Amino acid sequence: MQNTQSFLKPGYKTFDLILTAMLVALVFLSTFLNIKLPIAANGGLVHLGTAMLFIAAFLFGPKKAALAGAIGMALFDLAGGWALWAPITFVSRALEGYIVGKIAWSNGRNGNSLAFNLIGAIASMPVMIGVYYIGEGIMYGNWVQPVASIPGDVVQNILGVIVSLPVCIALKKVPYFKR
Repeated sequence: MQNTQSFLKPGYKTFDLILTAMLVALVFLSTFLNIKLPIAANGGLVHLGTAMLFIAAFLFGPKKAALAGAIGMALFDLAGGWALWAPITFVSRALEGYIVGKIAWSNGRNGNSLAFNLIGAIASMPVMIGVYYIGEGIMYGNWVQPVASIPGDVVQNILGVIVSLPVCIALKKVPYFKR
């Protein structure tokens, strides 16, 4: 029988779980800082949850960012009266967080490259927008109506980049993040 004991430092799994839960909570809470866009019937929301997802990806990598984004924003949908959107949000934000984190942390960069952080954020945007577009198309039974949500999704992601990059530049100066 194979030994399933962890080779991690004692308490690391607990710390890892607590850190991930805190990131979920931060994404959830920052999503409440939002503005409903007056674009068509469902122009969407612009919120700081995307910025927090990017911050999680740049500081902690793809797995934590995927979990924080997916769970945090899907919980917001459930708590904020958008329950129908929760499954779409879960998939979209999990993929977005994973892509950003994977690129930002590629080749041992650990989110320390401003250029790769930006590339990761930009590369994740079409995936996030595409998942919402497909989900909305299925939800509404047509492929024209979801087009109205795309400008809001783009604005939300641009705002996320504008907020997250300077925050992470500052946080990377904190000894904990200098790895």
